Amino acid sequence: MTVINFTKMHGIGNDYVYINDTESIIKNPNELSKKISDRHFGIGSDGLILIRNSDIADFKMSMFNADGSEAQMCGNGIRCVAKYVYDNKLTNKKSLKIETLAGIKTLELNVQDGQVFEVTVDMGEPILEPRKIPVNSNLKEFINQEIKVNDTNYFATCVSMGNPHTIIFVKDVDDFRVCEIGKEIENNKELFPQKTNVEFIEVLDAHNLRMRVWERGSGETLACGTGACASLVAGHLNNLCKSQAFVYLKGGILNIKWDKKTNHVFLTGGATKVFDGNFTINEE
Repeated sequence: MTVINFTKMHGIGNDYVYINDTESIIKNPNELSKKISDRHFGIGSDGLILIRNSDIADFKMSMFNADGSEAQMCGNGIRCVAKYVYDNKLTNKKSLKIETLAGIKTLELNVQDGQVFEVTVDMGEPILEPRKIPVNSNLKEFINQEIKVNDTNYFATCVSMGNPHTIIFVKDVDDFRVCEIGKEIENNKELFPQKTNVEFIEVLDAHNLRMRVWERGSGETLACGTGACASLVAGHLNNLCKSQAFVYLKGGILNIKWDKKTNHVFLTGGATKVFDGNFTINEE
């Protein structure tokens, strides 16, 4: 048996179990994520994030959803990675590069009293070409396109921020059937060969959006950083919001900016430690 130390952290309610895996102690992260993510029989989280060594960046983030599937990137999760490595003195840098399956991300740390409380992440360029998102479509961009779900038509815009997002604008996000419609859209493999995250957005005004999210592999969560970025891009493309806006999620608020000069999207938000703990695993 091996004792594994972990830290439970969240970025505006998007919670993960974080493990320092720089010595490669975790052999089967897919199965481990399913076990520890269970909110009744495990630690309880939206998934597992491993902090590993990198040959091309300061650290590498490997993340796994609650169903065990590996994800490319998480805007809320990567902010907590920055807090973990700085607060635990794995680095003294206030500007970090983190390797992900969606590329290397640059993070700027806002430190107060020796601890990180807020992080700005350069999320890179939004991907709009359907085959790269991926979406099975011959269109140049999938913007405000009609899709059918259970005999009802919705207008969707698809954006990748390293992982696929389908954004639907609704009048009242509180009353919308997020779980039912989100699940159907996520699993539409004919249109989305790698499934998709689904964001439902209520536009308050040009600088403020309200969002609920159905995350691929995890269900409805309190927040999704890449989803907030994709939603800001989709809103701007549909002339519904400016290129910078606050996104209000169930877990808190994110400040999203799409810098049109560089075509990069920047996400700013908090990172919070909940508690430390440990568990044992078999050495098989």
